[in-house]
Amino acid sequence: MKVLVTGGSGYIGAVTLKALAAADFEPVNFDLKNGQDVRNHDQILKTLKENKIEAVIHFAANISMGESMINPFKYFDNNVHGSLELLQAMVEAKVNKLIFSSSAGVYGNPVSVPIKETDPTNPTNPYGQSKLMVEQMLNWYDKIHQLKSIAIRYFNAAGADKDLGETHQPESHLIPNVIAAAAAKKQFKLFGDDYPTPDGSCVRDYIHVSDLAEAHLLTLKALIDGHKSDVYNAGTGKGYSNKEVISMVEKISGKKIDVKVEPRRPGDTKELVADSSKLQKEFNWQPKKSDLKTIVESAYAYHTSKV
Repeated sequence: MKVLVTGGSGYIGAVTLKALAAADFEPVNFDLKNGQDVRNHDQILKTLKENKIEAVIHFAANISMGESMINPFKYFDNNVHGSLELLQAMVEAKVNKLIFSSSAGVYGNPVSVPIKETDPTNPTNPYGQSKLMVEQMLNWYDKIHQLKSIAIRYFNAAGADKDLGETHQPESHLIPNVIAAAAAKKQFKLFGDDYPTPDGSCVRDYIHVSDLAEAHLLTLKALIDGHKSDVYNAGTGKGYSNKEVISMVEKISGKKIDVKVEPRRPGDTKELVADSSKLQKEFNWQPKKSDLKTIVESAYAYHTSKV
């Protein structure tokens, strides 16, 4: 089966592309790095038709929560408008199966932890709002056009799959930034140590990128077999604080990190931890590599091999 992967040159997209090929799918990468833009309706429609695509995994999006608070237009234009053009092109090409890369950012500040899929959605930044808007569009495209979709709400994707790791420009994610600070012996800026958490720093649920790729494969196979549209959390159910991540990087690298505490960033939530029991029960999915030590070791090996 031919599967279009939007954003297949990106971090999670590239690992999923590799996993698809290993599972005997025929992935087709549609990525801005190749001059391909999901906002270009004619271009995406032509790609779907010419390659006889039967399903889509949609990663292509801007992902920085902080940047979205500065430039909301960029996030609504690319993430929402781009997804809308993709959905309409899928309808015209008669492609009716989609796995959507969503986010825990749709929840905002959780009402309880761990977070269930049925909990209220109240984003605290345009990035999270853009992901929620796409989920809402998917609901209507199912009702009106019978386009079936599964949205996977990632918590914090992390780690590396050997030579495939996290290299965003600019990098906004904690683990690669802490590793970079350790490697370069530079000061690391910690945004906020006065949150109502055990050590005052934000708590996040980290999921290894390989475990996340497996979740995409399992849900794709389910859609192919006739599964209904739905949403799922992808996380481990255990949170680690920013300070715990810094300590783990120090342990793995053997280097002391100079930490400078800065004020909180606008839009940051204190704690995001997933209840992913729904994904685990329905698809027999288990996060096998998502303990913090394994995540940091894999990320550290990837980033230090690039030096």
